[in-house]
Amino acid sequence: MKYIAPRVFKESFTCPHCGVLSKQDWDSRDEYFRQFDDVKNIIRIGHCQNCQKYTLWINDKMFYPEIGVSPFPNPEMPESVKKLYLEAASISTKSPRGASALLRLAIQILCKELGEEGKNINNDIKNLVSKGLPLIVQQSLDIVRVTGNDAVHPGQIDTDNIGVVSKLFELINIIIEYMIALPKQVSGLYSSLPQEKLDGIKKRDK
Repeated sequence: MKYIAPRVFKESFTCPHCGVLSKQDWDSRDEYFRQFDDVKNIIRIGHCQNCQKYTLWINDKMFYPEIGVSPFPNPEMPESVKKLYLEAASISTKSPRGASALLRLAIQILCKELGEEGKNINNDIKNLVSKGLPLIVQQSLDIVRVTGNDAVHPGQIDTDNIGVVSKLFELINIIIEYMIALPKQVSGLYSSLPQEKLDGIKKRDK
C-alpha cells in the first residue's frame, strides 16, 4: 500500500499509529484548549477513523506521536539501522536537518551490515556496485548519502524541507526491500523447490 505522509488538515494519510491509509477527522478547538485563547488556534488534533488514536500538531508540525513524517520501518531492517531510523523519525518534524544526518549514518551502518567496512560510505557503495548492486539501489543510497552530507555541510539541497526528508525515509525502506527482504524471500522460495529440480539447475549452471 502506498505511503501518504501525515500532513495537518489532510483528509487522509498513513496513520503514524496503525500504519493504515485512513481518513482523519480534525478539531482545532478541543474542549481542553478552548480556555487558552492564545493557543486554541495553533493546536490541531487529528483523529484516525481506523484505530481511533490521535495526532497532536502545533501549527503544521506533528508533535505526537514522535514518528514524524516517516513510514514504518521495513520489517527486515537490521536493528542497528532501525535504531537510527526511529531516532531520525522522532525528530523529523522538529529538525529535518538533524533527521537527514541520522539517516546518512543509518546508510553507513547498513553498508556494514551488508559486508562492507562501514568507514567510508562512498567506498562502500562503490564496492557494492562492483558486486552487482542494482542501479536503483545505488541511486537510492547516493541520494541519502548526498542529502545527509548537505545536512552536515550545507550545500544546494534544502535539508530543512520536511518533504525532502520524508522521501529519505521511503528510500531507506526501498533499499532494505531490495537488499535484504527480496533476496530473503526469493531464497526461501528457491530452497523449497524439489531436490531433483535443484540438482538439475546446478547441473545446467555447470
